[in-house]
Amino acid sequence: MSAATPSTVADRDTDPADRAAIRAMRVDLAAAYRLIHRLGLDDSIYTHISARLPGAGHRFLINPYGMRFEEVSPENLVTVDIDGKVLEDPMGLGINPAGFTIHSAIHAARHDAICVLHTHTVAGVAVSCQEEGLLPLNQWSMQFTGRVAYHAYEGIALDLDERERLVADLGDKPVMVLRNHGLLTCGRTVGEAFRLMHNMERSCRAQLAIQAAGAPVIRPSSAVATKTAGQYAAGYDRVVVQGAPDNEWAAFKRMLARTDPDFFANG
Repeated sequence: MSAATPSTVADRDTDPADRAAIRAMRVDLAAAYRLIHRLGLDDSIYTHISARLPGAGHRFLINPYGMRFEEVSPENLVTVDIDGKVLEDPMGLGINPAGFTIHSAIHAARHDAICVLHTHTVAGVAVSCQEEGLLPLNQWSMQFTGRVAYHAYEGIALDLDERERLVADLGDKPVMVLRNHGLLTCGRTVGEAFRLMHNMERSCRAQLAIQAAGAPVIRPSSAVATKTAGQYAAGYDRVVVQGAPDNEWAAFKRMLARTDPDFFANG
């Protein structure tokens, strides 16, 4: 499936000034799905990545329920509003109710959460089950010092009343560890949410490897960990706030173009 994106009914109802941004959002979001699969971070047909659409009201794009991540394209993304009403569903598959519960809550409460990315990787789930959660043991994980929230497991996220507790636990953090469940990142762009998740995943894998080695661990001071987090945050801000090129996201999309050339054939 190519990344050429015809206007959908829902898109045509928006302000013409937003249409180009919506087309770009569709391509980026579908690319994130393909890349999560390419990196082995997907979980069959489960977990979700959503993106809030520009324009009035709360509308967001999410994957059709039942499709694997490598099948997601700009054209088959589902458009849904904050109340769960499906506005556009090209495949007629609907959406995962748990995905709606988690993602709608965050998009409604956090204006800066343009993209929300959720995974169930082995490393992420393993760290989510550890009492101390993510530890600031290396450069990858130190970037998240003071930036990770935690939400207790309440069962599969089907109850809409869980949204209040989830949002309260998330606060203004860009990353959440869902206890006994997985990882979640919030980005001001699709690229930012993806890069945060990529680094969280590497942090979790490194932590498990360090723990498995059983050797004495050198733990950086809290001052160094905090400094490192600030340095990384400044780097993200240079891209999102100051408009610097997002070189890492661009590099990942080039990788996708090489490994999945049809995706960008007409984009």
